[in-house]
Amino acid sequence: METGMDFIHSSGVQMTRYLQENHQGSQGWFLFISFAADLRNTFFILFPIWFHLCEAVGVELIWVAVIGDWLNLVFKWILFGQRPYWWVRETGYYGNASIPVIQQFPVTCETGPGSPSGHAMGSAGVCYVMVMALLSTLRRRRRSPFQQQCLRGALWMSFWGVQVSVSLSRIFLAAHFPHQVLTGVVSGMAVAAAFRHIPSIYNASLRRYLGTTLFLFSFALGFYLLLKALGVDLLWSLEKAKRWCDRPEWVHIDTTPFAGLLRNLGILSGLGLALNSQMYLESCKGKMGQQLPFRLSCIAASLLVLHLFDSFKPPTKVELLFYVLSFCKSVAVPVAAAGLIPYCVARLIRRQEEKVL
Repeated sequence: METGMDFIHSSGVQMTRYLQENHQGSQGWFLFISFAADLRNTFFILFPIWFHLCEAVGVELIWVAVIGDWLNLVFKWILFGQRPYWWVRETGYYGNASIPVIQQFPVTCETGPGSPSGHAMGSAGVCYVMVMALLSTLRRRRRSPFQQQCLRGALWMSFWGVQVSVSLSRIFLAAHFPHQVLTGVVSGMAVAAAFRHIPSIYNASLRRYLGTTLFLFSFALGFYLLLKALGVDLLWSLEKAKRWCDRPEWVHIDTTPFAGLLRNLGILSGLGLALNSQMYLESCKGKMGQQLPFRLSCIAASLLVLHLFDSFKPPTKVELLFYVLSFCKSVAVPVAAAGLIPYCVARLIRRQEEKVL
């Protein structure tokens, strides 16, 4: 079994070398795609846009992204997947032959295990939700069957184009092996498809949100502590990242498993707080919430405020403080986008209307 995995890993390293040697001119594109596929952009960009255009899709995006990334963490802890940039330097597979040289980049040295790819899984899940939402809109429009088929084909071609681009970028950057991005895409689509059959997420109470958050955190922490008591260190990959990364500054604390976990749980609990707040009820759920100018104003204001908010980076010197501030920052994102900003926009519009009268 080990020889078989070594062969799969070595084949993946060869693909990374091929991409780096023959597509070096596409380095900027691959770096951009990898950045765009980060779930942070789902929370700071896609969520406020979709939430104010179609609230149900925005809510679904958060649930799919958070639960999908939580499952990704659990899978990674179970599968103990290697990453190309460290595997190639410590394996004995090559024997006396020369070890392949693969290039590293500032985003290569992620610290968690490699299987399945979180970027591929998150991108597949989020894009699947958006494609299905657009297809639902397409069905309601009166178009000829030929036009509908063409539009459906264009949407799915775009979906697979994004997934191929994300997968190739992760392989090019030596962050993942090909089989890891493939399992990531399949897993992400499966999570998104499953949530289409869970309508309860659209009207979940604050208690449901907080209960889910507590369960996800308790399960992950309990799983970690249990295996640690049995002598299994689930943070084994962090030592490998620090040892084999070309530059120490490329190893970021925000790529550690618990950093991602707390960020996602903060987003989920923040969404629960926002959707069950008086601010949300008085703005998005009122008559004004049905008006397109109000929605567009909320989108513009949310994107601006969240962009400024994202520029705040919690200090990394004290690890516990970083985790606490990261969680609080994540809670504030949906609270601002779905609660505070719509409330402020609604009050401003009402004041303008009163002045006109």
